[in-house]
Amino acid sequence: MPAFADHFSSRAADYAAYRPSYPPALVQNLAGLCADHDLTWDAGTANGQAAVLLAEHFAHVVATDASEEQLAHASTHPRIVYRVGQEDGSGLARASADLVTVAQALHWFDRSRFYAEVKRVLKPGGVVAAWCYDLPRVDGAVDPVVEKFYKVRTGPFWPPERRHVDAMYRELEFPFDEIPQPAWSMAVELNRERFLGYVRSWSAVTRA
Repeated sequence: MPAFADHFSSRAADYAAYRPSYPPALVQNLAGLCADHDLTWDAGTANGQAAVLLAEHFAHVVATDASEEQLAHASTHPRIVYRVGQEDGSGLARASADLVTVAQALHWFDRSRFYAEVKRVLKPGGVVAAWCYDLPRVDGAVDPVVEKFYKVRTGPFWPPERRHVDAMYRELEFPFDEIPQPAWSMAVELNRERFLGYVRSWSAVTRA
């Protein structure tokens, strides 16, 4: 496999412990767009945050990540098979997947390789979905502190790919017919320890 920019293996335990999960309603909505619910591929799965939600709706989930250390901390589930693989390494048969997802990872991918693999493994009429999340919003006292830490203290250490998250993926090429979706939000209650653990999992903090 070609080398990949590994920003998270050294923080895999923090990533697993402190990264938020995704809205179950989002995954339920995606499942509702699929004609069949046999197989889904979750690319760039990290610790399986999306994969475990997908397993509630699909008989088989193949979840891949280029980082062995990330997968070592992944949440287990009887319907999930974890594999080490990059964005073009699903290991799936042609036209076998009902759904392909990539959560908070598309900006790290060689997208031409990933899109070619998606087109190869999706069934006719299958669905591909990509999403990301930006800085957390807490309140008028906390938000300026987090934003300054993000832009000033850790700003020089963000990989250039982070700009795609800042733009909420709106400027990324996506060679598939768009299915209109509502705006989704994530809400989670964190104490100080867990909030700081989440910040420690940022790629810029690792690089700094």
